[in-house]
Amino acid sequence: MFTGIISGMGRIEAIDATPETDSVILRILAPNHTENLDLGGSIAINGVCLTATSIAGDTLSLDVMGETLRHTTIGALEVGEAINLERCVKAGGRLDGHVVQGHVDGVGELIEHESLGAWDRFRFAIPFELAKYVAKKGSIAIDGISLTVTEVSPASTKDQWFEVGIIPTTLRETTLGQRVLGSAVNLEVDVMAKYAERLVSFTSTESSAS
Repeated sequence: MFTGIISGMGRIEAIDATPETDSVILRILAPNHTENLDLGGSIAINGVCLTATSIAGDTLSLDVMGETLRHTTIGALEVGEAINLERCVKAGGRLDGHVVQGHVDGVGELIEHESLGAWDRFRFAIPFELAKYVAKKGSIAIDGISLTVTEVSPASTKDQWFEVGIIPTTLRETTLGQRVLGSAVNLEVDVMAKYAERLVSFTSTESSAS
């Protein structure tokens, strides 16, 4: 489990494709993120939970399967690109953000960015099927960053969106400060919303059957 509190930025050092297995091997530089990380340990890269398969100093190798490449922004990463890093939280550790699984639900797009002095307003397009899980004042993870939703589009709107407010520290210390209009981002909605929907669907089914 993660909390959406980015602990630093790393860099893509190499991307080795393995077409025969529909996957790639990412080699990343992850300063100050490898201490006590064992082989098989988890680390979130732009909000995607990946497994360390090789560790040499501050350099990690991570296997990424085709499913992840197709459904997250990992497949579009380039050598030299900056990435958000977060180690999984220890049992009993402080939960400063919100519960983040590292299981990306979909990809959004930055469609508006306005600087308001003390903070910046970002508006992201979100796939229609995910919009129902996003609520004003609720939580969302964008490229692994735990953020509070400040505004959402009306339910009747065909092209769904949501907004977040970003403080200068977040812009400096994460990749959000490098995003431009049209940039794709990984989105993970609040898992509690998905569980609630699932529970309600079974409750409705049981009521219909009785």
